[in-house]
Amino acid sequence: MLWHGKRILVTGAAGFIGSHLVELLLDRGAEVRAFVRYNSRSDIGNLRFLPKEALDRVEVILGDVRDSGSIDQAVAECEYVFHLAALIGIPYSYLAPRSYVDTNINGTLNVLDAVRKHRIARMVHTSTSEVYGTAQYEPIDENHPLQGQSPYSASKISADMLVESYHRSFGLAVTTLRPFNTYGPRQSARAVIPTITSQLLSGKEVISLGSLDPERDLTFVEDTARAFVAAAKSDAMVGKTVHIGNGKSISISNLAEMLVEMINPKARIVCDEKRVRPVNSEVMKLICNYSKAKAEMGWKPTISLNEGLRRTIEFIREHMGYYNTENYSV
Repeated sequence: MLWHGKRILVTGAAGFIGSHLVELLLDRGAEVRAFVRYNSRSDIGNLRFLPKEALDRVEVILGDVRDSGSIDQAVAECEYVFHLAALIGIPYSYLAPRSYVDTNINGTLNVLDAVRKHRIARMVHTSTSEVYGTAQYEPIDENHPLQGQSPYSASKISADMLVESYHRSFGLAVTTLRPFNTYGPRQSARAVIPTITSQLLSGKEVISLGSLDPERDLTFVEDTARAFVAAAKSDAMVGKTVHIGNGKSISISNLAEMLVEMINPKARIVCDEKRVRPVNSEVMKLICNYSKAKAEMGWKPTISLNEGLRRTIEFIREHMGYYNTENYSV
């Protein structure tokens, strides 16, 4: 009953993982305030996929983490803060690196200042496995050296260090959750699984992708959402970073072949050069060591890759109107 009646803020609530976290918290009885980036259309993003009875219970606030005033108002009167708001597309970070500094670093600073001011009981901050670059050893544990191989990853490293500094300097009760690659329903076509799936479901028999060699550790989004909740409950994780993943990897090539077999076995896969990252920026292999999450939070993944892909395909098939298979999404 920990979450029953608790007032919780989720930044980045309209996003892929954020919307699933909001839904999970509602299911557990929390009072959720969803912070959504302001737009003139009052577009609530992926929150629109929540059941109506659940969405009616969400307090949606439009704002921007880059604005200290709007985030201060959103944090006020809350007990827990889950900070997921970020610019996440790696290819776009090559085009507009300053925007990643503004949102991912300065935005996180604004959240930290508000959490400190309002004496929030617990904050969970979202990191990414991209902060490691190409692995120096595997599986990757929380002691692995950090390496900024893209402007995006550099901005997340900076944000993570700010969070650590606020714990050490001001005693903030904050945990940094570092998911490896999350996938599932509601993910946009900037990610590889929706890119492949939407192309296959549209009837294409030539599937265009970037580099086929990188390997990723994939976690279904419902498992990732559970990890956020577990991190917020764990006193042992205060001031620490914790990994979320499966402990095994799959190459983009093999992943694509799985999806081809599940949807359209006649399709073939080609490498589209314009989708390939700069050579010194590509992260070749990520495998998660999640032993700390298992030992300290009682968390482990529960959804197999086959089951997760099946659920993802089903969602994309029902919402093909949200996927543009003619253009490359960055």
